[in-house]
Amino acid sequence: MRRAILRMAPALALLFLVAGLVGPTITRADSKGNVNFIIGGKGLDSDWEPNEDQGEFGAEVTWGPAGWPIAFATDILASSAAADILGVEVNDQSSELAFGVRKIWEAGAARPYIGGGVAKLEAQREANGVTRKDSTLGGWVGGGIFWRLGARFNIGIAARISRGEITLMSSGVPQDVEAGGSHAGLILGWGWPAHK
Repeated sequence: MRRAILRMAPALALLFLVAGLVGPTITRADSKGNVNFIIGGKGLDSDWEPNEDQGEFGAEVTWGPAGWPIAFATDILASSAAADILGVEVNDQSSELAFGVRKIWEAGAARPYIGGGVAKLEAQREANGVTRKDSTLGGWVGGGIFWRLGARFNIGIAARISRGEITLMSSGVPQDVEAGGSHAGLILGWGWPAHK
């Protein structure tokens, strides 16, 4: 998990740099948005056994003009797991940089939402000092619900499904594997404008 978070650090830094540069603009009264961090897990298919269940960390960023019925989605997620297979340490990691649209409804403090779009999926397997990795363009759909506590704090649950096939070499033979999976996690974040 730590390696996956380190791998996505440059993308997170860029995300926060952009937010810092345009923050005064996008947090004006005529805009709306949320920055929700996701802590949970990602389930991959059996090609990744025994590391098909990975711990995951990421962020769902939703932003756009206040008057629009939908908003833009810019998300980043990273997951990893490690296991010992016959004395060999096998480290598997995956990451997703997703773009799309998201609809968030406001029902008092509750904020149910759905969204979808495209994603750049990347995955790698490291064993015996050899790293095999590939990336592809895929898709995602997701949703969840969070509650606005106080003026800005968000807490809730999120889920999504992503799909995209990559090719990894296995014993010199190319093998097509699914880099996406099913995601579920807890939401901790903040939103604007401040809830009154």
